[in-house]
Amino acid sequence: MNNLKKKYTMTEIIVLLVVGILAGFLSGMVGVGGGIIIVPALVYFLSFSQQQAQGTSLFLLLLPTGIFAVMNYYKAGYVDWKVALIISSTFLLGGFLGSKLAISIDQNTVKKVFAVFVIIVGLRMLIWK
Repeated sequence: MNNLKKKYTMTEIIVLLVVGILAGFLSGMVGVGGGIIIVPALVYFLSFSQQQAQGTSLFLLLLPTGIFAVMNYYKAGYVDWKVALIISSTFLLGGFLGSKLAISIDQNTVKKVFAVFVIIVGLRMLIWK
């Protein structure tokens, strides 16, 4: 499905906002977000291709770290700017809140949350379609 020219429903926009807050929260809490939250969410919840999801997720990291990767995905038609901007709006808040929580709890708890989350996502991507 080509999402690049799609008009998003209110439900889909809400999903994108929730994805942004969760990705920001986990990014602030355990240092992950784009690849582990946003890419699978766009693929599984909004039927993005892997390339569209990766290109759109990289938009969040555009400056300075991902600019060349985003340029390549953009030239190939795999960046959905609208989705990236919507997710970015709540990613900032989630990052702030996640980092506040992470620094207020025990380091071992943060490590366990990260490990369980990565295992669940990894198994989901390997086993289920």
